[in-house]
Parts: sequence; C-alpha cells; structure tokens
Amino acid sequence: MIKLGVNIDHIATLRQARKEGHPDLIKAALLCEKAGAGGITVHLREDRRHVQDGDVKGLRVALKTKLNLEMSAAPEIVRFALAVGPDDVCVVPEKRQELTTEGGLDVAGQKKKIRGITGLMKSRGIRVSLFIDPDPAQVKAAADVGADCVELHTGKYALYFGTKKGRSELERIKKAGRLAVKRGLLLNAGHGLNYENVRPVAKIPGMQELNIGFSIISRSVFVGIEKAVREMNELVKGKR
Repeated sequence: MIKLGVNIDHIATLRQARKEGHPDLIKAALLCEKAGAGGITVHLREDRRHVQDGDVKGLRVALKTKLNLEMSAAPEIVRFALAVGPDDVCVVPEKRQELTTEGGLDVAGQKKKIRGITGLMKSRGIRVSLFIDPDPAQVKAAADVGADCVELHTGKYALYFGTKKGRSELERIKKAGRLAVKRGLLLNAGHGLNYENVRPVAKIPGMQELNIGFSIISRSVFVGIEKAVREMNELVKGKR
C-alpha cells in the first residue's frame, strides 16, 4: 500500500526563527509516526537554514519507521549521509537563493557524478532515490546510474491544478511513472501536494510513496500535527 512520508523541514524553520530549541523536531517526528506516517523526510541543506546536523543524527536513533534524507550532491553532504546512514536518501538539486527546491535533478547531464554517489550509498545499504522532473530522458538516466527509486516532481501539476495545463502535467507524471516502473524503479512523487490535489497522484499505478511537508505543517497550525497527518494519510490511501 502507498505510504505517506512527512517532510518536517518547516518545523525546523519555525524553531530556527528564534533558535531556542522549540518546537522540538524529534517530538514532531514521533507524533507524525503515531498518526500513521510511513516515514519522516528532512532536507539537510548546505546552508543549514532549517534542519541541522544534530537533527538528522537524533532522528536516525529515534524513528521507528524510516528516515529519508533529502540531500544535494555536494561532497560534504554525501560524506555526512554516509556517516549517519539514513534508510533512504533522495538526491535533489539545490540553489542557495531558492525558497524551496525548484525543479528536478539533471541526472542525464551528470551521470558519472550521480552514479558515483549512488554506488557509495548502496554500498552502505542506503536506498537511493533521485528527485527528477517527469521527463522520460531523466527516468532513463536514473535507471542507468543504478538508482533504486525516482521521486517525480509534482510542482507544476500542483501549481496548475484544476486547469488544462494541470491535467496535462498529470499525464506527464503518469507517463513518466509507467516508464519508471517498466525500468524497474520504485515510484515516488512529491512537491506542492496538498489536501485538494493529492488524490490523482496517489492513484497513479505503481505509486509507492508521496513525500509531503508544507501543506501538512500549515494545516497543523489549526488542527494539530497528528490530525493533519491522519487526514493526509487517509487521502493518500483512498480512505477519504
């Protein structure tokens, strides 16, 4: 059954606004697990704007489900991931000036580099996902470099949801998803998914996991994090 991975980066964003140790990231992660999350995702950015090294280390010990570490291909971050040993890593592009990840990783344009990172991670028993646009060339490249999974970028679909362009983007995601499954890759997706637009993506054949953060954390302000996670989990699994 499809799993919900909850990205808790923005719990850390709130904490870093005052740098006073709360809200507690690990406590938030454990509440997400209690509410049915299939895993916890955090992005350790090179600029450490929200999640910190100690957060990742603490989560690695505390979690009962799994830790998915989003990371750039920077050597420092790769070394850190190898030392901590998360269950999964998801390699993403990263720009210092961006508010959030703006597009997919260009695997096709840097196969040698990504193949090297993939090999290192897999040698330590870490499953490797690549965050890519729903582009057949990138899906093929992900398979070529030995990735275990692809996470398809759903940002454009989310941005244009409810319009003709949104429907076109959903078809692109479906097509890329079919190719990923055909190539033997696990199929995940994420970015911009919320309580209104998640169901069509969750219903895509072969979809294994959706990683969702901002909409869940935003809703938790009003209803609490456990209820926000439960509601999203029910949508993802088709129970609502």
